[in-house]
Amino acid sequence: QVQLVESGGGSVQAGGSLRLSCAASGSIFNIRTMGWYRQAPGKQRELVAVSTRGGDTNYVDSVKGRFTISRDNAKNTVYLQMNSLKPEDTAVYYCNARVGVSYMDYWGKGTLVTVSS
Repeated sequence: QVQLVESGGGSVQAGGSLRLSCAASGSIFNIRTMGWYRQAPGKQRELVAVSTRGGDTNYVDSVKGRFTISRDNAKNTVYLQMNSLKPEDTAVYYCNARVGVSYMDYWGKGTLVTVSS
């Protein structure tokens, strides 16, 4: 079992910045990837950014150049630095961890990011 606790959401004006954090606890030794997804009202949940244990990263095209995912393995924490935020970034952001050989998904409860124009 892996527990994920997010923090750092909030409200910001367009062009502003926020940093999300996600701390993992439990069976953390077997975490393969950690990442962030988001779900806007009326839309499906989508991958925003993911980081592997080895440090490889991947981003959805809409956030490339604006968002940066980083991972502190010593603290079992993954961060999402979000710059130049746009109203279309408004969503609930969920932390995700994929664990074990089967890449079982674990989720945080989500944190709301609201970007006003």
